[in-house]
Amino acid sequence: MYAFDYHRPTTLKQAGNLAAKNAEAKLLAGGHTLLPTMKQRLASPPALIDLSGVAELSGIALKGRNLVIGAMTTHAEVAGSDLVKAALPGLAVLAGGIGDPHVRHRGTIGGSVANNDPSADYPAGLLALGATIVTTKRRIPASEFFTSLFSTALEEGEIITRIIVPTGAKFAYQKFRNPASRYAMVGVAVAKKGARVAVAVTGAGADGVFRWAEAEAALARRFTPKSLDGVALPDPKGLNGDIHASAEYRSHLIGVMARRAVLAASGK
Repeated sequence: MYAFDYHRPTTLKQAGNLAAKNAEAKLLAGGHTLLPTMKQRLASPPALIDLSGVAELSGIALKGRNLVIGAMTTHAEVAGSDLVKAALPGLAVLAGGIGDPHVRHRGTIGGSVANNDPSADYPAGLLALGATIVTTKRRIPASEFFTSLFSTALEEGEIITRIIVPTGAKFAYQKFRNPASRYAMVGVAVAKKGARVAVAVTGAGADGVFRWAEAEAALARRFTPKSLDGVALPDPKGLNGDIHASAEYRSHLIGVMARRAVLAASGK
């Protein structure tokens, strides 16, 4: 490690002021990606702004037909929340499957969303559910937020404050885990609310999380796993291939996980 300035604000206003004054500073949430990257000297920010002391960034509330989840709410808190379990049980299941207990009790939903790891679970869930990411500057639909690998629509000095997730959908997320890290080698989130059907895929896309339009069209006609029989899978040329799984195998897994997600969303 090397020398850097460390700031631990206690209010969102203080955090925003620090971010504005320190253009090259990095925001610290759970730290699961940033700190190892710094230790490996792949990143060398001159300052860290630790958001763990900002109480207003944590918590879960049900407001109208939306779940409102503070950016610094941990995965374990989402997984264990009675509000989430009652309003959107599939989201609690998604959060409960992230990493191991150590990761879930330290990692945060805002940190995961801001990092946009191509194998992370939340991006697929939020994209499928039509969530909104609220920052200190604006509201960004999930469909516009996740732009590419480790890239988002966040601007310099912009801080995620909360995530607004619509409830009332049939929703489930299924993933094929890397046995060591439990990251998604392929993860598929499926949501159906009225006529809207969304299928979002993580862990496979060369550009990160994406929607599978052909599956959405098939499921909109009939929401059953059999509707996906014969539906064209994503072209392996646009998918990741690595030591864990080839692009062709990931293409196959997308279909398998999608069928499992539809079954789970249907309550079966």
